[in-house]
Amino acid sequence: MNRPATEIPSTFPDNPAPSGIPAVASLQDCLARYRSALPALADIGKQLQGLAEGAPSLDALIELYEPCYPVLEQAMWSGEADFHALLASYQALFREQEALIRQRCQDAGVADDRHRFILAIPVADRPPHLKACLDSILQVCTRFDYGGHASGVWDKIQVVVAEDSRDEHNVRRHQALVDEYRQKGLQVVHFGLDEQYALLQSIPPQQRERLGHLLTTQPRDRFHLKGQAANRNLAYLKCLQLTEDKDRTLYYLIDSDQSLCVNRQTASGEEVVYALNYFHAIDRIFRSTGTLMLTGKMVGDPPVSPAVMAGNFLDDVIAFFTRLAALHGAAACTFHGLPAHTPGDAAYHDMARLFGFDNQPTTYPYACRLAGAHDHAACLADFAQRLNAFFFGEHLTRKTWFGYGNGFSQLSPARTVYPGNTIVNYAGLKYVIPFGHLRLRMSGPTAGRLIAAEIGPRFASLNMPNLHRRTTEAGLADDFRPGVEVGEAHVDLSNEFERQFFGDLMLFSTEELVKRADVNQPFAQNAIEAVIAEKEAELLALYQQKHDAIVERNRQLDALVFDAGHWWLHAAGQAPALAQALRHVRAFIDNIERNFGEHALAWGQIQSAAHRAGRRRQIVEALMNYRAERNAWDSLF
Repeated sequence: MNRPATEIPSTFPDNPAPSGIPAVASLQDCLARYRSALPALADIGKQLQGLAEGAPSLDALIELYEPCYPVLEQAMWSGEADFHALLASYQALFREQEALIRQRCQDAGVADDRHRFILAIPVADRPPHLKACLDSILQVCTRFDYGGHASGVWDKIQVVVAEDSRDEHNVRRHQALVDEYRQKGLQVVHFGLDEQYALLQSIPPQQRERLGHLLTTQPRDRFHLKGQAANRNLAYLKCLQLTEDKDRTLYYLIDSDQSLCVNRQTASGEEVVYALNYFHAIDRIFRSTGTLMLTGKMVGDPPVSPAVMAGNFLDDVIAFFTRLAALHGAAACTFHGLPAHTPGDAAYHDMARLFGFDNQPTTYPYACRLAGAHDHAACLADFAQRLNAFFFGEHLTRKTWFGYGNGFSQLSPARTVYPGNTIVNYAGLKYVIPFGHLRLRMSGPTAGRLIAAEIGPRFASLNMPNLHRRTTEAGLADDFRPGVEVGEAHVDLSNEFERQFFGDLMLFSTEELVKRADVNQPFAQNAIEAVIAEKEAELLALYQQKHDAIVERNRQLDALVFDAGHWWLHAAGQAPALAQALRHVRAFIDNIERNFGEHALAWGQIQSAAHRAGRRRQIVEALMNYRAERNAWDSLF
C-alpha cells in the first residue's frame, strides 16, 4: 500500500491562487497515494474534482476531509498497511484542514466556534510523569494543530497543573516544567497550594462546610496530598475561573501518569504513537450529541492496584521460570517473536468476573525487551530487575493494547469514570467524583454507577484511550504512589490493599443500591446497611479464595526458583548479574509474602470485625450524605 505518489491534475494548486482557492496539497497527495488501494478515497477524489469545477466553498472543502479520516484509520490499524506512511498522511490532513478553518474565519470575519479545552492535571510528587504528560499534549497539538497557533500558542488548548505535592523540591520541578512547556507554545498555568487554599476560602463558610468531603478540610499548613478526588474537584473550580465562554468550553481531566498517545504491538515490541486526534473527535461529539460526560479508557499498564493482580501475575512469573528451566542459560534468547497473545478486557484482574468479564484461566508469555544478541541469562537478569515494579502497578505480561474497533465516533453507555481520561461540558461539571474523604480506591467506578443511574446515555464512553505508564525511565526512586511505602529492602502495600477491599465494598454496594433506590433522593440508612451486609459477605469469601491462591503460588515460585537446582543457581556463582537477578527475585517473593501472606497487615485488617465495622459506618454515612453533598456542589454552578 505504501506506493509512491502518482501524478494527478493539479486542479487545486499547492499555494492559494489569486482567486482565493486554497491549497489542498496534503489532500491531493493522500488521494493520489491511496485511492487505488482504498476505493472509498476514489469517491472523495471525485467530490474534490467536482468542487474544483465550480466555485468551491471553504465549508465544502473542510467537510471533505472528514470522510477521509475513518478510511485512513481503518487501513492504519488493519495490520496490513505501512502504518507510519499512513499516519504521516493522516496527520497532514488534519493540519491542512485546520489551515482551511483559519482561512474561513479570516475571510468571513467570524470566530472559530469549536470548543476550547481546559485540561487539568492533578499531580503529587511526580515530575517525570508530569513531563511525559505535558509533552504528549504538546505532541498532539503539534501533529494535529487543533485550533491553530498563529499567535505562537495553541489558542484553543489551556492546561492547569493542579499541585498536591508534599516535597517542596518536587513543587519547584513542577513549576519549572510549566515554564518549559509555556515557552514551547502551550498555555500552561501552575495551580499551587496557596492559590488552592485561597480559592477554597473564597467559598462562603456555610457552603464550604457542606463541601468539606468533596473538596478538603485540611489546614493551610498541611494542604498537600489531599487525595486525587479532592484535588480534581479543586481543579474544576480553577477551570471555572479560566472559563470565558461556558457554552464553548470542555473540561478534560488527565492523570499525570497518562499521556495522549497509544501503544501498538510490532515485531520488535511495543511502539508508542500519536495517532489519535483527541480534541477534534471530542469536539465533534459534544457538538453533535447530548453528551454531558465522556470517558475514555486506558492502554498500557493496568489501571488497577497490584492488590488485585498478584494471583495472575504469579501465574505468569511461574510460567516464565518453568519455560526458562528447560532452556540453556548461554543459549540465544528465545523470548522474542512469540505468537501475539493479546490479553482480553481486565485480564490483569484477579477477580475480573466481579466486573462482568469472563477471563479464561490462562497464562501470558513474557516478551523479552532486550535488543541485539543476548542469551537467556541476560533475559532473566532484565526480567528480574523489573519484577518489583509490580508493586507500583506495572504488569510485565498483561499490558492492554490499543484496538481501533469501530472507530472514534461511536459511543457506548458508560458506567465507570476513568478519572484520568474524562471530559465534561459546563453542565457535566456537576457530576463530580464523591467520597474523596474516605480515601478509598475504586472512586471512579463508584462515581460512574451513581452518574449512570442519574443521566443514563448522556454519560458515554468512547474509544480514545490514554497511554497509562505506572513507572518512567527515571525509575521507581523518582515516583510517588499513594498507599505504597518503599523501604530499604521492601515495599509495603498495606494501605493501598486495605483501601482496595473497602473500595470494592463501596463500589458493589453502590452498584446494587442504585438498582433498588432513586439516586435523585437521599438513600435510606436501612437500605444501605442491608446492601453492604450482602456485599461484605461475598467479598470476604472472594478475597479469602484469592489470598489462599496467592500464598500457594508464591510457595510454588520460591521452590521453583531456589529449591529445584536449575541452571541459574549453578551459574550465579560465576555471573554477578545472575546473582543480582536472584536477589531481585528473592525480594519479590518476600514482598508478596509481606503484603499478601498470612501475617500481612492489610489482610489482618480485612479479617478484623472491629475494623470492618468502622469502615462500614464511614461508607453508610457517605452514601446517606451523597445527595446533600451533590446539591451543595451543584449550587456552585
